[in-house]
Amino acid sequence: MSEHTLTVAGVAVDTRHWIGGERVASTETFTDFSPIDGSALGEISRGTAMEAAAAVAAAKAAFPGWAATPRAERARILHAIADGVEKRLDELAIVETTDNGALLRSHRRGVMPRVAHNFRFFADWLLKLEHEDFETRGHTNHVSWDPAGPCVLITPWNAPLMLATWKVAPALAAGDTVVLKPAEWSPLTASLLADIAAEAGLPAGALNVVQGYGAEIGDALTSHPDVRRISFTGSVPTARRISASAAANLTPLSLELGGKSPLLVFADADLDLAVDLAVEQYDNAGQVCLAATRLLVEEPVTDEFTRRFIDKAIRLKQGDPRDETTDIGPNIHPRQLEKIDGFVQRALAAGARAVIGGHRGDGQYYAPTLLTDVAQDAEIVQEEVFGPVLTLQTFATEEEAIRLANDTRFGLAATVATGDPERAERVTAQLVAGTVWVNCFFVRDLQAPFGGSRHSGVGREGGTWSFDFYCDVKNTVTAPNGWRSHG
Repeated sequence: MSEHTLTVAGVAVDTRHWIGGERVASTETFTDFSPIDGSALGEISRGTAMEAAAAVAAAKAAFPGWAATPRAERARILHAIADGVEKRLDELAIVETTDNGALLRSHRRGVMPRVAHNFRFFADWLLKLEHEDFETRGHTNHVSWDPAGPCVLITPWNAPLMLATWKVAPALAAGDTVVLKPAEWSPLTASLLADIAAEAGLPAGALNVVQGYGAEIGDALTSHPDVRRISFTGSVPTARRISASAAANLTPLSLELGGKSPLLVFADADLDLAVDLAVEQYDNAGQVCLAATRLLVEEPVTDEFTRRFIDKAIRLKQGDPRDETTDIGPNIHPRQLEKIDGFVQRALAAGARAVIGGHRGDGQYYAPTLLTDVAQDAEIVQEEVFGPVLTLQTFATEEEAIRLANDTRFGLAATVATGDPERAERVTAQLVAGTVWVNCFFVRDLQAPFGGSRHSGVGREGGTWSFDFYCDVKNTVTAPNGWRSHG
């Protein structure tokens, strides 16, 4: 076994960068820990500006060949990557669970199959991507999607491989080359993806993976003049830094940022369904950007809703995410746990009441928490906690519900529980959000646009929207009578 290989639950993972089709080690490393028990998994190569430059150079060198690759061949390779993901599904699942603490059963049944689907979807969408020609005063307009160039993709730790492949798959399908920078708290499955892509026949340099801490490598990537697109999922402060870094080169950005999404429960809703939707917001220990962490409940049903919510929530089992019966695993890192507890303790000190939870568990586990008696302008209502912490507020009218729902600086998602289709139509039309779910949650079709409003992001991805971002969209206008030559 190489000194640069660590073994996670029997799976070998290379800890070096993947640049230009080769493994590249750094002189410095950082330690990767498992949130399950805090144990050290191993030392990971810690990239700097030097590795960033090498990765962008490799992507730039590979771009002409990959961009010129026919659509059908690009699609074939993406399907081969999906085949590789499915072949190694169990390995990817256990490595990701060990690395970021999310439920193993979720990784096996939902997340990793979705990773494969990401590649298949964009491979197939590429083959049908077209725009009907149209005429202007007899001239023909033809719209095409030209590959843009090297892309830098910076991804978060809460769903590392799935969120990475939401970006990698459309970028590669578009004919771009990629430098992927995974989160330092969960870097392992990105390394495995590099192996899978190489085995699938993806040309060297088309996908590069560099690891490292924040600005040490991030600034060098996002400010590089040869980068043509940057896509980032993460926090608002980091997005501001990336935007400033990219500004000098006017590099186009796609930003999917935080959320403080509401769940509006009207008195005419199916309360059992509404409670199920509310308790579902504890998924992944609350580490979901789309989570509806603000429960807004109509006054006549507040007591009954709260009673049913408590009855269901206290039965959730928190523990080792590798256990099939576990419902909530650990939070990702001690620093994140401190952040979560800080939000809760400040809220309690300000007069909030913990209906359930409100405290840490053992290790990196935080008790599922529901806070009431919170003001609309309170920090706990306005700022993203990114942990298993919900607030409950009441409303008297539809207008008040909409006002409370929209009264944050975010606009990523919203969920509405109601038994009245006309009300659903009225309310959803007025909510500020990139995605609104009615009587459901987290139904995500890749052909639909995805992104946030306000401080929740810039741009949309999914289906043709992804190709609009990852390509230079060109319109060619041809005159009807311009073919005569001059002899």
